Amino acid sequence: LGVLAVIRHVVKTPQGTLNVVFEGLSRVRMHAYAEKEGYLVAHATERKEEEPRPSLFLDSLMQEVENQLEGLKDIHPSFTEEMRIAALAIKHPLALADFVASCALINYKNKQSVLDAVRASTRLEKLLVALGEERMILTCEHDIQTQVKEKIDRSQKDYFLREQVKAIQAELGEDDDDEIREYDEKIAAAHLPKDVEDKLYKELNKLSKTPYGAAEGTVMRNYLDTCLEFPFTKHTNEHATVAEARKILDADHDGLKKVKERILEFVAVKEFSPDVKNQILCLVGPPGVGKTSVAASIARALGRKYARISLGGLHDEAEIRGHRKTYVGAMPGRIVTALINAKANNPVIVLDEIDKIAKDFRGDPTSALLEVLDPEQNKAFRDNFMEMPVDLSDCLFIATANSYDGIPLPLLDRMEVIELPTYTDSEKLAIAKNHLYPKQLKRNGMTKRQVKITDDALLGLIRSYTREAGVRSLEREIASLIRKSAKKIAEEDCRSVTVTGADLEAFLGKPKVHPDLPEETDPVGIVNGLAYTQAGGDLLKVEVAVMEGSGKIELTGSLGDVMKESAKIAHSYVRTVAEKYAIEKDFYKTKDLHIHFPEGAIPKDGPSAGVTMVTAMVSALGKIPVRRDVAMTGEVTLTGKVLPIGGLREKTLAAYRAGIKTVLLPKENLADLDEVDEEAKAHLAFIPCTNAEDVLKNALLR
Repeated sequence: LGVLAVIRHVVKTPQGTLNVVFEGLSRVRMHAYAEKEGYLVAHATERKEEEPRPSLFLDSLMQEVENQLEGLKDIHPSFTEEMRIAALAIKHPLALADFVASCALINYKNKQSVLDAVRASTRLEKLLVALGEERMILTCEHDIQTQVKEKIDRSQKDYFLREQVKAIQAELGEDDDDEIREYDEKIAAAHLPKDVEDKLYKELNKLSKTPYGAAEGTVMRNYLDTCLEFPFTKHTNEHATVAEARKILDADHDGLKKVKERILEFVAVKEFSPDVKNQILCLVGPPGVGKTSVAASIARALGRKYARISLGGLHDEAEIRGHRKTYVGAMPGRIVTALINAKANNPVIVLDEIDKIAKDFRGDPTSALLEVLDPEQNKAFRDNFMEMPVDLSDCLFIATANSYDGIPLPLLDRMEVIELPTYTDSEKLAIAKNHLYPKQLKRNGMTKRQVKITDDALLGLIRSYTREAGVRSLEREIASLIRKSAKKIAEEDCRSVTVTGADLEAFLGKPKVHPDLPEETDPVGIVNGLAYTQAGGDLLKVEVAVMEGSGKIELTGSLGDVMKESAKIAHSYVRTVAEKYAIEKDFYKTKDLHIHFPEGAIPKDGPSAGVTMVTAMVSALGKIPVRRDVAMTGEVTLTGKVLPIGGLREKTLAAYRAGIKTVLLPKENLADLDEVDEEAKAHLAFIPCTNAEDVLKNALLR
């Protein structure tokens, strides 16, 4: 179909074209075309429209057309709000369809499809389809145009701001070129290894092409600054001789013979072979025995820089290896940071509390430490932030730990372990006199003339006010004495105060620690055992009570699984020797045993109380007294063999302090007597035992 129209207005434009306004009269069906005098003539018949019958369906279609026009002006290039209002005023379905098609449709095919429809419902349906299709296309075009416009506006804004920044920098005399030139000069002056220098120049080239203010520019500057601070070629020259190192170590610490000897061996080897690889040392000992402080003394003795890394509670592998530099807030790992802070590539690095490293979903830091502590691998340690190999082979790593329990075996295998034993009373006295007392005097602003603490007062502090392997509590008590003395000087207007052993109770109150003493008489069912604890060594009494019953064994005293098993083994062994010690053969059916370890608030565990429990059971069941001046240690098997134990030095010190005369120990531990304190060794008799019979023979009074 076509349209029969009449020309209403013709306007000639300056460009030589004509603008013609037509008025449509009616639809016509085209039959033929003919050319006449240079223009086309159509043969057509008029197509009259039938008046539609009103219906709900037509009303719904008209309402939907009106809904489609809502908001069309925002996306349609030529549709206006006035057109929409005019359309809403039309109530005839055919007229509405024709008006909307002429105003709202853009696509020629869609317009023709509406023109071809004669029935009102068909025309409105085709109009709705065409409107929906074109509305979707117009919406997409509008979104695209909006995005393009936003990008153009943003680019223009960024360009404008950058130009403003450049103008301000030029006015202030600041320029990117100056920054690039400064980095260039720093890299050239650092005399870095070739591969490092090439890497930094590559980063500098990227920085020079990065727009000012871009986020990646900040990342590159941070990376360049960190790499330029790293001591790739800065080395501390070692100048220490064995004699000088010994003098420094002895001045800083009393005791610690094993550690000192190992460091002096290292210094001696360095004199003959400067290129020898550094060993990884691990100092294991109770709290307060000087593990961290002796590491600082080692650095001073070797003439090296000192850096300390606290590993307690560390649970993220990135803390060791560093973060990728592309992340926001990225930084190098603690190893690289320690070298940067030390300003040398061969410092003494202390890995403090290596047994307290944690692990979670973020990784296992101990796995990262495997590479750090392996002399074969750490010459090319890769930190994630640095993105290049870092040589750690010249560093001397010293790890510290309170026990072996928290250190993974692969990590422990890479380290040379040196155990720091408990201090003896004489060693604590020397440390207090030479180090703690002068240190606390200085810290509290006093002098030796003003506050004097006698040796017997210091020994009283050690034995009656502290119970520890190290000297931290001792230092606190000395500090308390000095403060109270200072208060006395200020209040009583006296010049000085001398503190003796008899004055301790007046200054510090009642003694906090009561010594473990043996029984006053030779008891039955009570045996002196020896235990190794975090506080050093303790006299651990084992008590056994026998009652009528059905063979039950009751264990109390906060015992661990190992000690519970030892009790069962001891009970079974006693059954095998019951007849020999006049014990009822069926005691395991008719007698209940209660085995108790005093001080139940303190957890106890370990394989060294077997012989003590055997002796206590035999004594209680056979009613045989036990020598009160004998203490013992050792594990026992079902056949009665006595197995070796650890912590002999600490256990013998505990026996000596308690006034014990004789110590029964496994025969295989005789070689360890060389490590026992000389003063304790002089006052104790040691009897080696191969089996439980040897223990019972020397402990029981028969």
